[in-house]
Amino acid sequence: MKYGIFLAGLAMSGQVLAQTPSLTEAQASHLASLPLHCITQVLPNKPNHTYEFESDLQLTPQQLHPSFYGCLDWHSSVHGHWMLVRLLKTFPTLPEQSAIRAVLDSSFQASRLQAEAAYFDTYKLAKGFERTYGWAWLLKLDEELQTWNDPQAKVWHRNLQPLTAKILTLWKNFLPKQTYPNRTGVHPNTAFGLVFALDYARTVKDTEFEKLIIQRSKDYYGGNTNAPGYQEPDGTDFLSPSLEVCDLMRRVLPAKEFLNWFDRYLSKESLNTVTKLPFVSDRTDYSIVHLDGLCLSRAWCMKGIASALPKQDKRRQLLLESASEHLSKTLPHVAAGNYGGEHWLASFAVYALSMK
Repeated sequence: MKYGIFLAGLAMSGQVLAQTPSLTEAQASHLASLPLHCITQVLPNKPNHTYEFESDLQLTPQQLHPSFYGCLDWHSSVHGHWMLVRLLKTFPTLPEQSAIRAVLDSSFQASRLQAEAAYFDTYKLAKGFERTYGWAWLLKLDEELQTWNDPQAKVWHRNLQPLTAKILTLWKNFLPKQTYPNRTGVHPNTAFGLVFALDYARTVKDTEFEKLIIQRSKDYYGGNTNAPGYQEPDGTDFLSPSLEVCDLMRRVLPAKEFLNWFDRYLSKESLNTVTKLPFVSDRTDYSIVHLDGLCLSRAWCMKGIASALPKQDKRRQLLLESASEHLSKTLPHVAAGNYGGEHWLASFAVYALSMK
């Protein structure tokens, strides 16, 4: 992916962009090619399946997950589908619209999605499958379809409901007994999952789920102070543990309460650290390239946190400038020619660019 494609129309200089990049139709067209390719690509594949029956040892990724078998792993396939839905909703006349609809229509066949839902009942140990990162992206996908006034999308959304219902049941059963949050910078991060779950609950007006998420968020993070953001990142982070919590709590707390909480939670030292670009030494390494994803997720968190701060707050400008830098320096590497990043980074780029 060429640098100019992402930054077309933006005045570039040696300084940080004054305004964060936003998603254009040209960018969307280029980004769409990545999930269009990987959604049906079986290998390499990381199924993360715990085998319980000897008869299952020969199962292929497509047999385990008829809809979400590509893009290396289940969650990347799910958010690749979310990305295509988002792009088509935003830019209905994309040159790739026919190809996108064909891929989505195949994945969203009722029988395939029923099999995806049945997976969680077939295997006793599957209750923890994709908890909670994949669960979060599945709800984000459902939310995107739910809010799309398109005849074909309405069919896809209806077909998705057995899987959505299964994920909701798993989450509602799990959250009350999750005593402690996961503060990692990778998939099990609790705050990231709750952000998407809360967005979903509010969109579909599931007040029971919303109340549960708000209460657990306060339980986990309400009394937290001096988060160790100064120690970030870890070597394989694609999420910032401290910024993800802030992105959640800005949704949970009223404005004044959030500001008081934020003052106590993230010190100047920690804020300065998490707003500095990480160095990505090897983009062919499937773990090190996570740091490109960290740049993108930091950007959307920082934009969201800035929106919750008073305009005169100096931290607001720091966050916006850093978000712009993280985006503009990372976007050229989203399609760097290595599958380790290309099977998932485009979704992060689209979400980061879509955040206002």
